[in-house]
Amino acid sequence: MESLHKNRIWDLVKLPKGKKVVRCKWVFKKKEGTSGVKEPRYKARLFGKGYSQIPGVDFTDVFSPVVKHSSIRALLGIVAIHDLELEQLDVKTTFLYGELEKDIYIQQPEGFTVLEKEDYSAKPVSTPLAAHFRLSSVLFAQSDDEIEYMSYVSYSSVVGSLMYATFGRTRDGVIRYVDADFAGDLDRRRSLTGYVFTIGGCAISWKTTLQTTVSLSTTEAENIAITEACKEAIWLKGLFSELNEDLQISTVFCDSQSAVFLTKDQMFHERTKYIDVWYHFVRDIIARGDIVVSKISTHENPADMMTKSLPITKFEHCLDLVGVHC
Repeated sequence: MESLHKNRIWDLVKLPKGKKVVRCKWVFKKKEGTSGVKEPRYKARLFGKGYSQIPGVDFTDVFSPVVKHSSIRALLGIVAIHDLELEQLDVKTTFLYGELEKDIYIQQPEGFTVLEKEDYSAKPVSTPLAAHFRLSSVLFAQSDDEIEYMSYVSYSSVVGSLMYATFGRTRDGVIRYVDADFAGDLDRRRSLTGYVFTIGGCAISWKTTLQTTVSLSTTEAENIAITEACKEAIWLKGLFSELNEDLQISTVFCDSQSAVFLTKDQMFHERTKYIDVWYHFVRDIIARGDIVVSKISTHENPADMMTKSLPITKFEHCLDLVGVHC
């Protein structure tokens, strides 16, 4: 309540004619502290019942900027490679600093108020970051001895240890791998695209998805997969550029020699006419010098595990290539 008053979230007004009221609800929560370090806190949030608002009538666009997980992993990878110190910052009562572009009237016991700042669930603001996350029981201590041991270990220390173990191995640069499983979908015969990007030997971005069209050959399936990987590579290159991290030319590794040749061939092939959009996109960015596509052995391509089932030894080798150990 103190933060709401301090930031002047509302003004007491009379409800104008034709305006709709959004009801509110207080949600109370106890935030556990750290034993011997920080006392528990009792928090209260004021939620607007945004579900009562009608799309197209009470609001149009609903948007809240959310960071991509690959951006976080890329930043942590840079920190690990250069052996930097990472500091975490937080903005208290974040949603109270947003300015509303239109008036929203919410109901209070003493009257009506016009909302001057954004609050939870009152559109045009969406839900807070990572509201879908859930904790698993496997993350908790399983015995009395573990509970006693963890009671003396701070949360920040545990996170730091895990991050050091994750990014402790340092391989230079960003490496990009791509693969495709030709006609892997038995129902529609669409191929499967898979790629994984690493920095410092650790995976920062990965994806597995069905292709939107049916490929007529392995080469065409691989070429479409290369296109998807190149789009992600361009985005990551822009991210690193904003962080003043010079990565020079991005290299995408593929285990199909014919697909690599197709991306560099200046001649138009009749058999690849229907994928000419993907074909020319990759060829143009290669001609600009933004991307280089190179051949790699199938045995050294970790993206292979993204598209098909593998023997346990090959699967463990792929995990090792991207810095994952089990």
